[in-house]
Amino acid sequence: MNDAKNKQTHKHNEHSEDDNEKLWAMRHSCEHVLTMAMLRIFGTKIKAAMGPATDDGFYFDFDSDVKITPDDFHNIEKEMQKIIGQDLSIIKDELTVKEARVFFNKGTYNGNEYKHEWLDEIEQRGEKVSVYWMGEKGKDIPDTFVDICAGPHVSSTGKIGAFKLMKLAGAYWHGNEKNKMLQRIYGTCFKNKEDLKSYLTLLEEAKNRDHRKLGQKLELFTFSDLVGPGLPLYCPNGFILRNEIINFSRELQNEIGYTEVHTPQINKAELFKVSGHYDKYKDDMMMVKSHYSDDEYFLKPMNCPQHTQIYASKHRSYRDLPVRLADFAMLYRDEKPGELSGLTRLRSFSQDDAHCFCTPEQIETEFKNVLTIIKKALDIYGLKYWIRLSLRDPENKAKYLGDDAIWNKAEALMREILIKEKVDFKEALGEAAFYGPKTDIMVKDALNREWQVSTIQLDFNMPMRFGLKYVDLDNTEKIPIMIHRAVIGSPDRFIGIILEHFGGKFPLWLNPKQVVIVPVAEAFNKYAKEVESVLKKSGLRVDADLRESSMNRKIRDAEQQYVNYILVVGEKEEKERAINVRIRDTKEQKTLDLKNFVENVKEEKEKRLLKSSFS
Repeated sequence: MNDAKNKQTHKHNEHSEDDNEKLWAMRHSCEHVLTMAMLRIFGTKIKAAMGPATDDGFYFDFDSDVKITPDDFHNIEKEMQKIIGQDLSIIKDELTVKEARVFFNKGTYNGNEYKHEWLDEIEQRGEKVSVYWMGEKGKDIPDTFVDICAGPHVSSTGKIGAFKLMKLAGAYWHGNEKNKMLQRIYGTCFKNKEDLKSYLTLLEEAKNRDHRKLGQKLELFTFSDLVGPGLPLYCPNGFILRNEIINFSRELQNEIGYTEVHTPQINKAELFKVSGHYDKYKDDMMMVKSHYSDDEYFLKPMNCPQHTQIYASKHRSYRDLPVRLADFAMLYRDEKPGELSGLTRLRSFSQDDAHCFCTPEQIETEFKNVLTIIKKALDIYGLKYWIRLSLRDPENKAKYLGDDAIWNKAEALMREILIKEKVDFKEALGEAAFYGPKTDIMVKDALNREWQVSTIQLDFNMPMRFGLKYVDLDNTEKIPIMIHRAVIGSPDRFIGIILEHFGGKFPLWLNPKQVVIVPVAEAFNKYAKEVESVLKKSGLRVDADLRESSMNRKIRDAEQQYVNYILVVGEKEEKERAINVRIRDTKEQKTLDLKNFVENVKEEKEKRLLKSSFS
């Protein structure tokens, strides 16, 4: 499986590559305008540390003797707009480290240790210092601003579109809690006011759909300080939802011949030393201490090393291959507290994780079969997607296992399969797993944010490192190829994604609360129980609300829980063996024969339809 962090990958924007490059340059430039404005307003009371452009805008970290608050945003934005109105030129320059040290020891920048720390890193890499001037070169604030930066930028501040400062947060220098806490200002920037307004509208909708709030409202999951951060506790409703997701993945992988295994949650460090994870990810793994052994143990962050040992547990021939192993065991990663985010970034989670050990001749068929069930799953969930071919960064080969020959072979093979299958894809350097290239499926939710969930990964390295073998047709020993794959990735993280995608209003098959029966008066409680019994026998999740409360209150409560169907029963319905059906998100009410309702809703659930069968 994917051995990168359990990271949240999403974007709000949808533009062409050319538009994205322009927007990136604009946001990068707006971040410099923010810093120039801050230095103009606060002068020597602040030190400018660092800040990049981001997928949604930009941010910058400041070491400040004054407490910045959102009340300051108006004046800061006013000064930023003034700088943009001046249409100052933005010019790239290169300095030697020595020249840069002299420059950052005078004027506004004198005493700024953060710039000198960056210069130390650049000097260690043996590079020149790339800086960008904003305004007339050689001058200082308020006429000119300059910062260490690789770019890109627009040609002048007048080319910057609509912007807005968004929020404040604390941030440790270099993300290390041992360093000083800085003040971080977040902002966003778009090419025009219309795009900015659309983005802000989406942000407001995202707040309404926040899965952490919805999770509490719908009683799906909770977190406890006593249990620990990043360790979710699933309530009965959340357990149902999680199981529906897992069982669907299980059903799909069974269709293409995967068999399920279960592996322990703690393992000796030696396993991860052989796989390569120890050297690459030790700091992200949770250590376990035994009272009776001096061996080093870790909670496992992924399943693939364990699956190699199941493969290695017996002699294999080409007739045994492919060997397809799936695993839903819990995984653990030591994420930093500041990086945890509801269910989308956790310390404890599972994955619909699987590994296929096969011959070179079987790769294409196995790849195609996995891609087929991934597409089927995402169609059922109603998620649009595009496909990314994630490759090694040729400029940073130290991040990866294996030599050039292995990587060139694996990347060429994966690209060839995608082309042969007529799959449209985009290539992305630096996004590969450390052991091999990936085909990542990037989904788009209802708010047009992108998330990487599904993946198919080609691995020539790990089987070799573990000495895995099979006897081929010619009676010689060969090394199998390992395919890592996930249908929707982590069910836990996926709950967070689809909870926001559906806004808590799940299709029937996923919803923990599918049907609520409301009697119009206590006299019809008995019939409500009869209807409940019939529906439960049909496999539906149903509750008869027999509380001593008004009918309208019961209906309102069911609506607040986003129940798919509210069935109201009274004298007429009891006589006719019928029900009055209220369909979620519609004002329409239908009186239906009970048998007819059961048949329709049962089909809706079994086919995993996105919309009501009565719509």
